[in-house]
Amino acid sequence: MLFLKSTAVMKAPGIYEVDLAAKPPGKTFGVYLATDPDNPPQALLAALAELGFKGSYQKKYTHRDGGRVLDLHFEKDGTDVFKGWKADECSANLAALDSLFSKLGISVARRVMSMAEAYA
Repeated sequence: MLFLKSTAVMKAPGIYEVDLAAKPPGKTFGVYLATDPDNPPQALLAALAELGFKGSYQKKYTHRDGGRVLDLHFEKDGTDVFKGWKADECSANLAALDSLFSKLGISVARRVMSMAEAYA
């Protein structure tokens, strides 16, 4: 989900990149982070847990530019069909995520994945 271009610059301490993306039709968003495995953003990870987001994937790798990366994915269940978010849950969760990342000085654009990306 996250396509990291470089490890030369961090958006915030321990954070290379952030992606808020939803599978079609785009009502339930996941949080995708590329982090520094030697200096993970512990406060952010704790805050995501407090918001109810649970880790669903993690993998360490070496980026093509030589930097080490820990790829983390987080999801939060909703009360709609297939654990999706209802409209009010979507609004509340996205507002909470916007607030969390803005405190770190990170502006995050939300996006809906393509069908190919979502189900690859």
